[in-house]
Amino acid sequence: MLRNCCAFKAKVAIDALKERDTLAEISKKFEISSSMVSKWKQEFLERSQEIFETDPPEKEIEEKIEQLFTKIGKLEVERDWLKKNLKKAGL
Repeated sequence: MLRNCCAFKAKVAIDALKERDTLAEISKKFEISSSMVSKWKQEFLERSQEIFETDPPEKEIEEKIEQLFTKIGKLEVERDWLKKNLKKAGL
């Protein structure tokens, strides 16, 4: 529900930023007050830089997956080395 709420706020703010309609028209269209439209528009503008300050979640996930595969590869090499040397030692 929260995600839908945030998406709704963003939609309203973007519509207000486009300035194709008046605040009154936008508030009527979305059935909210004009002051709420103005507030969400201002909040959107103030926080928009945050989008560019952090990596997108997909990129972070891809980096984590890459790190995990690297770790798996190292562990497989270590396991194979131990197997080989344990056989040589007769264990």
